[in-house]
Amino acid sequence: MTILLDCIKRKSNTNCIWLMRQAGRYLPEFREIRSKNQDFIKLCLNEDLSSEITVQPLRRFDIDAAIIFSDILLVPFALGQSVKFKKDFGPLLGEIDFNKMSNINEIQFTDKLKPIYNAIKKTKDKIELKNKDLIGFVGAPWTILIYMLNQESPKNKDLNYNLKDQKFIEDLLKVIIKFLKIHINNQIESGATIIQIFDSWAGLLKEKDYDKYIYNPTIDLVNFVKSKNIPVICFPKGINDYKNYVSLVKPDVISIDYDVDPKKISDSIDIAVQGGLNPNFLIGSKDELKTNVRKYLDIFRDKSYIFNLGHGVLPNTNPSMVDYLVKLVKNYS
Repeated sequence: MTILLDCIKRKSNTNCIWLMRQAGRYLPEFREIRSKNQDFIKLCLNEDLSSEITVQPLRRFDIDAAIIFSDILLVPFALGQSVKFKKDFGPLLGEIDFNKMSNINEIQFTDKLKPIYNAIKKTKDKIELKNKDLIGFVGAPWTILIYMLNQESPKNKDLNYNLKDQKFIEDLLKVIIKFLKIHINNQIESGATIIQIFDSWAGLLKEKDYDKYIYNPTIDLVNFVKSKNIPVICFPKGINDYKNYVSLVKPDVISIDYDVDPKKISDSIDIAVQGGLNPNFLIGSKDELKTNVRKYLDIFRDKSYIFNLGHGVLPNTNPSMVDYLVKLVKNYS
């Protein structure tokens, strides 16, 4: 069994770690590839480069998992919605042609994303003998829905959509869930050993809307992943009530963001926990980083815990700080 799976099931005293966005802009070897490949979607769909980027951090750091280099917005892209990434702005999505989208079948969808599945296979071959997990992922239905409707990141909370056209929203959500399952299954069939569900914009919703847009759709995906005998990690960033989320959605692992009190999580949740550290500590001092790393490790000492961040590695992070972080975690006792 891999180190990460041992951590989830608390069958080992080994401390485990991987980092969200561990393959990316803070690594000079990634920046070199990116400088020659300006179209981000094309880069994600280049199976050789995607696999290479995925394993780059494993060459530098003693981390316990690779996460395939891809993007949650490849799903709307494969459903016929245009997706582009504007520098220093983020994603820009085109209009939704629901009639065209409704007629896309599983074979067409899979063919469009086949480079991702081939990249997973190639990465699996590269890490097979290293006792590392390979994490596949999707955006949660709500987060995909909000991107498709808003046509750009809702990070400024200046939303260009409304949820009044309930029939259209319900129909679109059904299509999203259907193809997220296909995308999950294809990743598992290609060699992913864990699936993470990113609900990056869960924090935008009011609690009265949780059942419809977060709980019920995510439960559907979680049950699907579990039916494949694969562990599932859920990251509902910004949600108000992690305890209720865990009791209803029942993931194998709950990933927490950095605004959450880790002690409260430790006291109230009885499944494996992942993450929490503010990525800003990686661009501060080593002493500050050490203090905060030890805080999380101390709090979760007797729990099933995967060390990770409460969000992705920041682009201006020095790789030497990531190395220091990994060694802190691995040497903790």
